Amino acid sequence: MSGVRIAMWSGPRNISTAMMRSWGNRPDTRAWDEPFYAHYLKATGIQQPGWDEVIEVHETDPVKVIARIKGKIPQRRAVHFLKCLTHHMLPDVSREWFSSAKHFFLIRDPEYILRSYAAIRSDFAVEELGLRQQRELFDEVTERCGAPPPVVASEDILSDPRATLSKLCAALDVPFTEEMLRWSPGPRPEDGVWAKHWYGSVEKSTGFAAPSESTHPLPDHLKPMLDELYQDYEPLAARKI
Repeated sequence: MSGVRIAMWSGPRNISTAMMRSWGNRPDTRAWDEPFYAHYLKATGIQQPGWDEVIEVHETDPVKVIARIKGKIPQRRAVHFLKCLTHHMLPDVSREWFSSAKHFFLIRDPEYILRSYAAIRSDFAVEELGLRQQRELFDEVTERCGAPPPVVASEDILSDPRATLSKLCAALDVPFTEEMLRWSPGPRPEDGVWAKHWYGSVEKSTGFAAPSESTHPLPDHLKPMLDELYQDYEPLAARKI
């Protein structure tokens, strides 16, 4: 192995795709969009937008995904950035590759995640938001890598991207580059085939926008989820850089 593999662990409806834009815009980095998504959909049978196409186009065997993670970084880049959603890391997927990568955890206030996700899908289980899995994966990464990984809040990145990304890069022992702050609008080669269903806003973006209040109402039937979500969120929020 050569180069650096950096796995970002996030739930959905965070700024994870904007972070993939940021890292993928670095001249030394190649980004990979949700490596375990196709396996997650095939294994669970959960019907999400573009299910059939995701299964057809992307690798569904996690053993092959892990082999690619540990293999040569595409295009001879120095950094391989992995945008990983926590709920995609099903129990049957090996964690042995964790020790060969660097990791960080991207968190967001659960209420905003819930509001944003509910605007796209009206009926879903709390597990699909990935906060419980994020807390559990944090503990697994800590154990396998010998130290707690950095935790960064999306609100901090949006409020002061230069300062927050600089701190994150320092914590990961990689240099910060100016290219992380601005990118060209439109799709990117690393985007999964699901981009047309989920990435409308980020494809219009050219950088990190200032944080704003969510305009999506929170349906009454989802409000009981919040207490459970905060129980998993708060231990990680206490560790943010």
